[in-house]
Amino acid sequence: MALQPIDNALPLVPPERPNKQAKVAVPMAKKQQPDLGAVNDENQAPFPPLPSSGDAVIDYIPSEELTALPHPGSKIQSLMEGLESKDWTTICEWLNTARRFALFHADLMIPMLERVVLVLVKAMKNPRSALCKTSIMASSDMFKAYGDKLLLEGTDSDAFNQLLLQLLFKASQDKKFVCKEAGKALNSMVASLTPLPLLHRLRGYVTHSNLRVRAKAAVSISSCVSKLGLERMKEFGLGTLIEMAADLLNDKLPEAREAARSTVVSIYRAITEDEEEEEQKQESWHKFCEGSLPPKHIHSITKIVASQ
Repeated sequence: MALQPIDNALPLVPPERPNKQAKVAVPMAKKQQPDLGAVNDENQAPFPPLPSSGDAVIDYIPSEELTALPHPGSKIQSLMEGLESKDWTTICEWLNTARRFALFHADLMIPMLERVVLVLVKAMKNPRSALCKTSIMASSDMFKAYGDKLLLEGTDSDAFNQLLLQLLFKASQDKKFVCKEAGKALNSMVASLTPLPLLHRLRGYVTHSNLRVRAKAAVSISSCVSKLGLERMKEFGLGTLIEMAADLLNDKLPEAREAARSTVVSIYRAITEDEEEEEQKQESWHKFCEGSLPPKHIHSITKIVASQ
């Protein structure tokens, strides 16, 4: 076949390039930040870490460095408004003011005691560690100032129970500076409140599903029992006390087991206080244990006393 002249060939047409589409600017959705005053429920997933604020510096003021307020009568009118602010740094400032009221002008804050306690509970649940710690420090000062008044007995309020649970949770946390402060608050609570009514509030937490909460409750119970005489122990229930201790002796955490042993020793000393001879003490103790405990617990309980 003869070759055709190249001039008669079809012209090469370059493939069409697709037209560029115009870029449309799509506004970025604003990243929603959690409300600083919102509650971080213990049963919900925690908020992601919040960016640190370079402008916010929180002073953790020791109780002994707090001073009286110059005009407490007028200042008290703004207390709840300040404590319920949406700004967490403002809440911290007013929590320190509440501490000063508790330590130097306690009577002025009594009418709003329940509301202040609920603010403490909410602040302890907040993801801001600084706010959490400040509220725990406030609870310590309020225990010292108000004692049994914080139990709010005679009312249907469960504010104290909520506060107690949060302190047990915070004392069980991995954040050391929060954990340590919560431990101090629990010690202040035990030192300031009458042991018997406090013991009634604590008893439910020795069966809590959280191991650490259980252990912290056991420690506080042990401290309460050590302050009770025999008559008050009977009022609470000697059988209930020794059963509670026996169950904690098998707990997974050493802290709970040690607290249980301490409780057993306190009960033993109260029961045998009037006995002069060691033989009489052991006889009274064995008789009590046999009448109060199932056989599986008797040996472990009596062994604790024998080692004293």
